[in-house]
Order: sequence, then C-alpha cells, then structure tokens
Amino acid sequence: MTACVNCNQLLSENYCPNCGYPAKLKRIDGHYIKHEIEHVLHFEKGIFYTIKELLVRPGNSVKEFISENRNRLVKPIIFIIVSSLVYSVINHFFHLEDGYVKFDEAKRTATSAIFEWIQNHYGYANIMMGTFIALWLKLFFRKYNYNFFEILILLCFVMGMGMLFFSVFAIAEGLSKIHLMQIAGIVGFAYCTWAIGQFFERKKTTSYLKALVAYVLGYASFYLLAMLLGLLFGLISKH
Repeated sequence: MTACVNCNQLLSENYCPNCGYPAKLKRIDGHYIKHEIEHVLHFEKGIFYTIKELLVRPGNSVKEFISENRNRLVKPIIFIIVSSLVYSVINHFFHLEDGYVKFDEAKRTATSAIFEWIQNHYGYANIMMGTFIALWLKLFFRKYNYNFFEILILLCFVMGMGMLFFSVFAIAEGLSKIHLMQIAGIVGFAYCTWAIGQFFERKKTTSYLKALVAYVLGYASFYLLAMLLGLLFGLISKH
C-alpha cells in the first residue's frame, strides 16, 4: 500500500478515503486543459445561463445565489474579472478610444499613472470601485438585512454585466466606425441602477433612486480617492 501524497493516508483504492485526492494523477493533455478552463469559468453550470438570468431578472438571481443556490451562476469574482478582460481585449483589438474612463496628461505624473493602471486593469479596478459603491448602498439600504460582502457580490455580477454591455458596443463601434461608447456608458449605467434597485425592492421607485445616487457617489468616491492618491504621491516624490 502507498500513502496519499496530499495527506499521507494509506491508499487502498483509486482515491484517498480521507481527502479524495487521486492515487495517480492523469497526464496533462488537451482534455485536461479544456476541463480546467471549464472548471474555472464554471461553464459546466452555464455562463450563458448566468448572462441570461442577469439580463432578465438580476435582482432575484443574485438573491437566490446569496441565500439558496450558489451552483447555478458563475462565481461572482471570476465573472467580473473575465467580463472585464473580454472588454479589454476587444478594446485593444479594435484600437478604440477608451469610452469607459479616459485620462490624458501631456506630462506623466503619479495621477496619470494611477489612471493608466485603472485603464489597463478593469477587472481589479471594478472590484475596488465596487467596494465604494457597496459602502454607499449599505448606508442607503441599511434597513435591509444584507451585509457589506453580500452587496459586494451583487455588484460583481451587476458590474460584470456592465462590462459585457461595453464589449458589445465596442465590437459594434469597431466594425461600424460609429462612435457608440458614450451610448454604452448610458446603457451600462442604466442597467446597473435597474439591477441594484430590483435587488432591494423592485416595486419601490425610491429603491431605484437610491441605487442611482449610491452608484454615482461610489463611482465619484473611487475616482476622487485615485486623484488624491496621485496628488499625495506626487508631493512625496518632490521631497
């Protein structure tokens, strides 16, 4: 008998009875790579199903993910990073003028470096921006029984869908040469407001108004902090 390489339990079968680790690893081949990609992106549970659900009933879908079933939708962190990556690839492929956030300076400064990082790392930037929006949502919807992290999960799904809207408009602009990214911004913003409002209380107009204000304040807070950090680093570098 041999011992499991993962937990040192004695093996008598093809899998460890203690931790489930295989006695013999399969060789890495094309099938293995395909399975790993499917596993990471959760394709076996339906990424297209996730998109469909977030399009037609985002509020209820996220509520079910939080409180009932977490296997039907793609994992939220993976979803926002992958959707942001899709937009970045499409944007660079068509060499589009950035319609999501654009910051130009003739002279390179700490502030321009921070905004350049945001432009090149939408996935991480969206998660960080989501924390600011989540804080405002938690304040405005404090009577609801959702903690900060549950609200952040909501924003990962919602903002991920926003990036997919940008991706669609980016493809359309790249093919048609018609400037559409400003429209994409309006559509994405409207979707996020609608989805967040639906999550908290779909039948109340005030729910959508609070969602709108919280989203704007979170967005503004994120970029204000980025600018302040840029100014601070700039002052430090001069001394």
